[in-house]
Amino acid sequence: MDIKVKIQKFGGFLAGMVIPNIGAFIAWGLITAFFIPTGWLPNKELGTMVQPMIRFLLPILIAFTGGKMVYDQRGGVAGAVAAMGAIVGADIPMFMAAMILGPLGAVCIKKIDKFLEGKVKSGFEMLISNFTIGILGMILAIFSFKIIGPIISSATNVAVAGINVFIKAKLLPLLAVIIEPAKVIFLNNAIDQGIFVPLGVQDISQHGQTIFFMLVSSPAPGAGILLAYSIFGKGNSKKSAPSALLIEFIGGIHEVYFPYVLMKPIMFLAVIFGGVAQAFVWNLVGAGLAGYPHPGSIVSFLIMLPKGGFIKVMLGILAGIVGSFSLASFFLKAGNSEEDSEEMGLSDEIGSMLGLEKEDSALFTKDIDTIVFACDAGIGSSAMGAGILRNKIKEVGLDIKVENYAVDKVPKGIKLVVCHKNLYDRARKNLPKAKIRTVESFLNDPVYDILIKELKKGEVE
Repeated sequence: MDIKVKIQKFGGFLAGMVIPNIGAFIAWGLITAFFIPTGWLPNKELGTMVQPMIRFLLPILIAFTGGKMVYDQRGGVAGAVAAMGAIVGADIPMFMAAMILGPLGAVCIKKIDKFLEGKVKSGFEMLISNFTIGILGMILAIFSFKIIGPIISSATNVAVAGINVFIKAKLLPLLAVIIEPAKVIFLNNAIDQGIFVPLGVQDISQHGQTIFFMLVSSPAPGAGILLAYSIFGKGNSKKSAPSALLIEFIGGIHEVYFPYVLMKPIMFLAVIFGGVAQAFVWNLVGAGLAGYPHPGSIVSFLIMLPKGGFIKVMLGILAGIVGSFSLASFFLKAGNSEEDSEEMGLSDEIGSMLGLEKEDSALFTKDIDTIVFACDAGIGSSAMGAGILRNKIKEVGLDIKVENYAVDKVPKGIKLVVCHKNLYDRARKNLPKAKIRTVESFLNDPVYDILIKELKKGEVE
């Protein structure tokens, strides 16, 4: 497994801990935006909820979710107890500790249960089960209180101090050189949930707003790319770009613009320029959000605005759109002599995208009752892709369910999976016997229609 796939998988695991709890993050963000002293409706009594939620509720939810991902309910309980030591022993929100200790607690109790399997006398199972998790939880809580918490606190303080140096030196926009290309190759979850969410939470606890929640989540650079294709593109790319623009900017599904960058790699410079432009403006005017915007749409940004933050945030959004649009437009107009190059970018190498060279036998429609559309985190692009495929299947009258999952969490019995081509290796590793079809464009990829024809024919090649 190459390093990119490992990072993608790590990012997907981090997202799996954070995304199920986004509702709690939004609740905390709204309480912060409304009721802190500088909020829309300052209320000293209601504002007292902000710190307990950020210090205790959110990290414990993440730790429990991470533990449950590894070892169901017992793993969740062990992970939450283990993380509690670090949470109580630190003065800053322990999100990173929760992401470490939640799965760690689950792994430990899983190994203990396996060791004791078959060795407990009948009638003592419940007693042993409860006391093993209790004793382990105590040990891990003490360990995290004394060791993990202080280590994470020191590392976080160093990271915050380092980034503050960038901010004061007006160099924060340079982070876009890393962030924007990483997003396009599906590493957005790793850098957002792993780095910027913990930093942003701490920043909000100190200042009431943060720029860190906007750097990865902003829809502006992608919107500029799609706007340029809508005006100056050709073929399928021009036709599909307006729809993709609405889905990306309003719906917050950033994955729809990735193919437009990947099929013309010079567009990486355009998204970087857009990211630099928006971060420069935000850093200059002191913009920030009061809560985590998920999904990363303009609607989420507006909901999470701090009091007096509308103009500051929107100036950065506008700068990001103009920055990426201007450079992308230049590249598209300069490449107009390459006849239909963009159209080819969305539809060539169909055999490779379908994975036909890797499949040896056909799968008959009568054997397929469920198709899974998979993405990195199991929501967003996979939900959209599943909806498109579901409608196409319904139109031809086939009785096949279409569901969406995280690529590493697809049930083992699934026989047919659809995912983005960049996730093929992870899908193949998780489901070595399944048929896997890969798409490059989530909106109008020819794979959808090819698959429907195969399903109608009764045989998936």
